[in-house]
Amino acid sequence: MIKALRIFLVTDLIFLVLLLGFLFSLPSKLFKSPTSFVIEASNGNLLSASIASDGQWRFPEADSIPIKFKDCIIAFEDKRFYNHIGMDFLAISRAIKQNLKAKGVVSGGSTLSMQVIRLSRKKDRTVWQKLFEIILAFRLELKYSKEEIINLYASNAPFGSNVVGLEAASWRYYGRDAKTLSWGEMATLAVLPNSPSLVHPGKNSDRLIRKRNDLLDKLVKLKYIDQTTANLSKLEPVPGKPLPLPQNAPHLLNRFKAERATLEIKTTRITSTINENLQLKVNSILKRYNNRYRANDINNIATLILDVKTGSVISYVGNIYQPDQAFLESHVDMIKAPRSPGSTLKPLLYASMMNDGFILPHTLVPDIPTQIAGYSPQNYDLGYDGAIAADKALSRSLNIPAVKMLQQYKYERFYDKLKKLGIGTLNQPADHYGLSLILGGSEVTMWDLANTYMGMVRTLNHFNTYKGLYNPEDYKPAIYFKTEKTEDRDYQRNSLLDHSSIWATFNAMEEVMRPGDEGLWEQFSSSQRVAWKTGTSFGFRDAWAVGLTPNYVVCVWVGNADGEGRPGLVGIEAAAPVLFDIFRQLPNGKWFETPTTKLKKIKVCRQSGYKAGDNCTDLIDELVPVAGEKTAVCPYHKLIHLDRTGSFRVTDQCESVASMQHKSWFILPPAMEYYYKIKNSDYKVLPPFMAGCDNSGGNNVMELIYPKNGATVYIPLELDGTRGKIVLNAAHRNSSSKIYWHVDNEFVATTTNYHQLAISPPPGKHTLTLVDENGERLVQVFTVLDKEKKK
Repeated sequence: MIKALRIFLVTDLIFLVLLLGFLFSLPSKLFKSPTSFVIEASNGNLLSASIASDGQWRFPEADSIPIKFKDCIIAFEDKRFYNHIGMDFLAISRAIKQNLKAKGVVSGGSTLSMQVIRLSRKKDRTVWQKLFEIILAFRLELKYSKEEIINLYASNAPFGSNVVGLEAASWRYYGRDAKTLSWGEMATLAVLPNSPSLVHPGKNSDRLIRKRNDLLDKLVKLKYIDQTTANLSKLEPVPGKPLPLPQNAPHLLNRFKAERATLEIKTTRITSTINENLQLKVNSILKRYNNRYRANDINNIATLILDVKTGSVISYVGNIYQPDQAFLESHVDMIKAPRSPGSTLKPLLYASMMNDGFILPHTLVPDIPTQIAGYSPQNYDLGYDGAIAADKALSRSLNIPAVKMLQQYKYERFYDKLKKLGIGTLNQPADHYGLSLILGGSEVTMWDLANTYMGMVRTLNHFNTYKGLYNPEDYKPAIYFKTEKTEDRDYQRNSLLDHSSIWATFNAMEEVMRPGDEGLWEQFSSSQRVAWKTGTSFGFRDAWAVGLTPNYVVCVWVGNADGEGRPGLVGIEAAAPVLFDIFRQLPNGKWFETPTTKLKKIKVCRQSGYKAGDNCTDLIDELVPVAGEKTAVCPYHKLIHLDRTGSFRVTDQCESVASMQHKSWFILPPAMEYYYKIKNSDYKVLPPFMAGCDNSGGNNVMELIYPKNGATVYIPLELDGTRGKIVLNAAHRNSSSKIYWHVDNEFVATTTNYHQLAISPPPGKHTLTLVDENGERLVQVFTVLDKEKKK
């Protein structure tokens, strides 16, 4: 009894061990070979792919297999596939008989399930291995469905050369997706795993054709196809040399490679949000412009297009794809590359200043020669307007007004705003950039820039959707692959930029003349309304154009990846034409809705653009951001006293109050007036004082344009080695007045009408005194650097 019990227990234990061994004999993951990185367009078509790390073209396992391939491979390899449990006893019996008769291996009798096991194990083909494959094939059938098994086979079978899997084979041999292959093409691929060496350029084509045709006849016999289809399929050519795979978005593919771990995506294949048709058109547009620009040694160009509604990337061209010309650095993804933004941040400053109550849309901003702590910005045209409306300064991309605005707003505040908006390349303290921040003194990526503008567009678009509230998620970066996106609904009352400031900014950005159209585009109803901004970096190294509508954001960069500057590499000439060619490929849509509840109607001085003060006479009602109520009142309209004829200014010392005319007058500071009246013929200068009237120092009759009070200047050497000179420049309200110049209390010269003076003072601190013929004085100090100390 005890002996029988022992035998029973040992038998059970052996059975349990064998059962456990059977159950755990199959690895949790059959195939561990590296796969190619594959990126598909939103419609599922292949955009780009790269070879796997082991040198094989092996796509990740597909979700489904074309029915044609299933029919072909089952007919060719395992016609009772759906009726066995891993081993086909009839096929094995037939194989044994054939092998014994031939005294060698002429038939294997392996089922598709057994072949999947063999492909996953890569062991030598012996009798014992064959038996083990049968056991594992049975285990495979218990774990996987028939569809999953045939999918595993199609994804991992060898198709000749370094091609593994049906999908890779379809693209390498036919240049198309497997779903589009004909019966003849699919039959050709179906016979390859059995004899992968048959695909060899210029060889074995006759044997391959015979095998394919035999399979087509078998398909007819099994009634998968009719005889006519088989006959026509036999006329099709077989593949020769493998074809290159599409490379329509290679830089996005590389981005996916680099970010896959961070994105926590397990597979090496993604279906992107890229619009294939648009991507191909954009590639063509950029190729055309690149061919033109390369004549000027401008070798690289990139663009990014975002769909605002979905918050996704619909076109991603990081550079012109030129793998055969590595010296052009076309492999560099310029969408991710930090570059100087030129003037493309100016709209963000304009919006920020309105949002925070510093300016109104048309507030006058100084545009005069400026030196701030040794920094002297220049306008692109090297001219000055004296004063210009903030929106016009933005549309004309004037540098000095932008610097003056940033000086008022404070670069530290703007620096913090940019970081919150998503500009992630500001890795130095704010003081490192200073006022140059607004003129491209920092670096940005096209990715951050486009996403920041998309956040602004989304915020404005959602004005009605969120009932005037704000969703911080609007500023989240765009996605470039399809995902189950969930949007947080944590609405807030305040935002980085309010609806009204964004709306006013986009309106200002729309008022720019488009390149090549000479303004005539406004006459065509088919033209899109586009808010846009260009930018050019210092040294002509980067040309930018960013444009937006309620539906799309388009960003274009032109330049050299190695940073080499080129003459003519400016935003308006190189990047803007590309931008508008791209917009012609995008559907037209409505313009932004006016966020009326976020705008307030106030009285604004027409001439100055400021909130109207008591002395403003020409008023307009204007819708401005609510924060506009906090802005200063007009500082340029002042009450002056004229004689009874209105020809002279007077005081109560020379004219009775009863005889005076009291009139509001638009008065700019002398330096601003000096340039403003040149470009504004309707500007009225102040009348002179009546003889015998004391000015009493009123109205600042003189102003030093250069150098400013407290400035530090450096006098370089001339070409002949002699010490150079600095040119002092002053403005006087009375153009015919004389100015007597004194340096360190010593008289130097007299100027009339045109008040400029070239001097060469020694290094050190100097006092400059200006006296006009009426005794008005202006005293300022400046410091001249010593060359040796500067070094």
